[in-house]
Amino acid sequence: MPLSVLDDKIWFPPVQEALPDGLLAIGGDLTTERLLAAYRKGIFPWFQHELPLWWCPHPRFVLFPVEIKVSKSMHTLFKRGAFTFTTNTAFAKVIKACQQTKRGGQDGTWITGGIEQAYNQLHQLGYAHSAEAWLDGELVGGLYGIKMDEIFFGESMFSHVSNASKYAFISYAKQLQQEGIGIIDCQVYTEHLESLGARMIPREEFLQYLPTP
Repeated sequence: MPLSVLDDKIWFPPVQEALPDGLLAIGGDLTTERLLAAYRKGIFPWFQHELPLWWCPHPRFVLFPVEIKVSKSMHTLFKRGAFTFTTNTAFAKVIKACQQTKRGGQDGTWITGGIEQAYNQLHQLGYAHSAEAWLDGELVGGLYGIKMDEIFFGESMFSHVSNASKYAFISYAKQLQQEGIGIIDCQVYTEHLESLGARMIPREEFLQYLPTP
């Protein structure tokens, strides 16, 4: 089946039409309306050479907050309050840090200037949220994503100090659970998130958690 090419109209093909690697469509723009429409269908954007690519992988890598794993070493960090944890106090700084963090196996970053601007707008609208870890008043770790109904769509995280992103993620997962969030979308597999309890589930199961249209 040929890959769908998006136009100015806000639409997406059925997610079951995604290629084996999860790629569903290309093109379109990054308006808040399109981004929100995508998340409501379980679709998320990545970029390649300034071209929007829209994905909905099968299976889907997720973490249920009730299944969060906290290692003995992390328990020790929490016990002594190694970092100060906050939410939504430095969203623009968090996404900028995620953009600038170099990652193994990646040539550049998918967080383009357009992505940065779009998600800052979504933050102003109350959809995009950040979690931060601070050390001596300096932002040293964090993550951001989109929150809708009972699901949090994680987008990216960074760490400038060992365990800072884990500290922020674990703290936020616990907070999200208290807020009634039942599932955190981690999108695709990483060893880092697997160590925290994330696992694969079928795409059809994941879709059942999406916000009601």
